[in-house]
Amino acid sequence: MGKPLRSVSLTSLYSLLKARLCPYFYLCSYQFTVLFRAAGLSGAKGLSALLSPTTRGLREAMKAEGIEFSLPLLAETRKSRERSESEESVSSEHSENEEEDDEDDDDGGFSWLKEMGVQDKIKKPDAISIKLRKEHREVRLDHRPESVVLVVGSNTFTLLNFLINCKSLVAGAGSQAGLPPTLLAPTAFRGATLHTLKARTVNVKTQVRMGYQDVCSLEVTGPIMPHTLHALTQLLKPAQKGEFSVGLYTHEPTAVLNLPLSQTSEPQQLESVVQDLGRCGLQQSSIQQLATPSMLGKSALRQLHMRDYSYSWKS
Repeated sequence: MGKPLRSVSLTSLYSLLKARLCPYFYLCSYQFTVLFRAAGLSGAKGLSALLSPTTRGLREAMKAEGIEFSLPLLAETRKSRERSESEESVSSEHSENEEEDDEDDDDGGFSWLKEMGVQDKIKKPDAISIKLRKEHREVRLDHRPESVVLVVGSNTFTLLNFLINCKSLVAGAGSQAGLPPTLLAPTAFRGATLHTLKARTVNVKTQVRMGYQDVCSLEVTGPIMPHTLHALTQLLKPAQKGEFSVGLYTHEPTAVLNLPLSQTSEPQQLESVVQDLGRCGLQQSSIQQLATPSMLGKSALRQLHMRDYSYSWKS
């Protein structure tokens, strides 16, 4: 018996990604979405993968398999909170009191009572209570944008094997029962089929001050990936003489995948990434756009406007 088609296809995509013949690909299951990105995309130095949303059970299973990962949005929230507390505090003692909710506070935030001399009058929580409180914080992350997991480097290969052997990746009941995850990529891979997006044009008349004006609307439906959106804007730019508007309806769970892996990217680095991914089949301008760190954070584009060949957008 050969390997299941799902594992063959997934392994094929990862090999293409590693060889820089595929810039990125998605694994979409009924529970979560995984975005694998080639080295250099979004400012990352090596291979990377973002998984969202996650649960405590999934994160514990990943840890058990030896997959090292981080929670970048959670870390960012904590840094922001610490900066805010530092600015508002009037003394270092006050700042220490504010940190009692931190996960690393193993004594349950009761250390400040020693300074007041009343620690003996307060019942200190035992180790079990402290552990339960920490577990509650972890569960509270479940299914939220802050639960997004970042895996980098060689750990992406361990994650790949984890996904191949993960039985819960296929729903056991419901409308998606028995269906394997969907793999989406801009390049061909083993077991793949080519699907075209559905598009239709609508001509309407809109009222303006001096009468009516003809407006052409293009509706595109289907799994529109980042490079496709960029290609459409590059097509509309000359066709509409630098004036057009786009309305976008993003699949909400995937919005957090806009998370940048680096805040800056040097021009020389961008040039190197474009050269390295030159054989992946995408336009150079699209590769450069994908290599540039996103400014959206966990948000998604909602509207995109071009006026006089200049962009503006809303998220």
